[in-house]
Amino acid sequence: MVSERKIDVDLDGRNADRSYVITIEPGILDKVGERLVGLGLGTHRCAVITNPTVGGLYLERLITSLEGAGISAIVINIPDGETYKNLEEISRVYDQLLTERFERTSPIIALGGGVIGDMAGYVAATYLRGVPFIQIPTTLLAQVDSSVGGKTGVNHELGKNLIGAFYQPRAVYIDPTLLSTLDDRELRAGLAEVVKHGVIWDDSFFSFIEDNAEQMLLLNPDAIASAIDCSCTIKAGIVGEDEREAGLRTILNFGHTFGHAIEALTQYKEYKHGEALAIGMVMAADLSASMGLSDEALARRIEKLLIAFGLPTKLPERMSADELVVALHMDKKVKDGCIRFILLEQAGKVVLKTVGEQEIRACIKAATSSAD
Repeated sequence: MVSERKIDVDLDGRNADRSYVITIEPGILDKVGERLVGLGLGTHRCAVITNPTVGGLYLERLITSLEGAGISAIVINIPDGETYKNLEEISRVYDQLLTERFERTSPIIALGGGVIGDMAGYVAATYLRGVPFIQIPTTLLAQVDSSVGGKTGVNHELGKNLIGAFYQPRAVYIDPTLLSTLDDRELRAGLAEVVKHGVIWDDSFFSFIEDNAEQMLLLNPDAIASAIDCSCTIKAGIVGEDEREAGLRTILNFGHTFGHAIEALTQYKEYKHGEALAIGMVMAADLSASMGLSDEALARRIEKLLIAFGLPTKLPERMSADELVVALHMDKKVKDGCIRFILLEQAGKVVLKTVGEQEIRACIKAATSSAD
């Protein structure tokens, strides 16, 4: 495994003060304190937002690193799980920061997966109108996707990530060795986002994933490092061109329109994000083929890879077309009441299209399987 890899997130040259570096390095968790000092954030105080599971594994190492650099930490635990990604928990975090008289110049550190990163980022964006933010993602999904790009937010009962802000971190520190404690289900869910990056941007990377699927599941250091590196490079390039999703960045939502609706309809309890995304990607690929935008063989290629990763690819039979269509209308890409999807033209090339309800319902019907 390469000892260190740095990827610049250059916000189109117009916002150099907010551009930052993603550092991928085994063992970087133990160097965070000195890295913060190097960024000019050695303010002697920070807040670490985590959950009990991750904190039990890695908090002591992070605190040791911070204290070694002369930085004390307020630790705030959020219960584990997507169901806690809400404004009630955010308010509790504000209460603790205010009680501790946490200051504007002190950084907030997210130590955890996508839920922790999204919530900590939203707190950093809004507390005192903005404090420095650091991402330390501990799941594969967060390392390859959600920690990069500055999307922060919380869920509403009517939809996912409907309340949030764009707020860039000052740095992202990715330690691939942290994945050794990840359970199989979380690892597989993260691989769905890796597949997405290959599908939407780089067919050669997609082929690499197909060829190395087994090694990725075994956490082969070189295979995982390549997956993280390529995914972050792809996302950094897209975000650098379109920070606030005015155009190009929408392609990162491939599979998410169906996926977010599936998560919302199951109250964020049944599927991991990557699992819902896997179903959504197959549905989007099938929809692309049925509309004549791409061929059926590509849809089956995607489905085969996701199955190899042990991910679901079909809707449960109990999920009705009516309720799914209603949930789809809550997607952020809906415009003038019309549902829009990121669809495939070929591997590595996608397009944003408005899709009629009749075509959507046919796709839902085709994606439904008997519940396990």
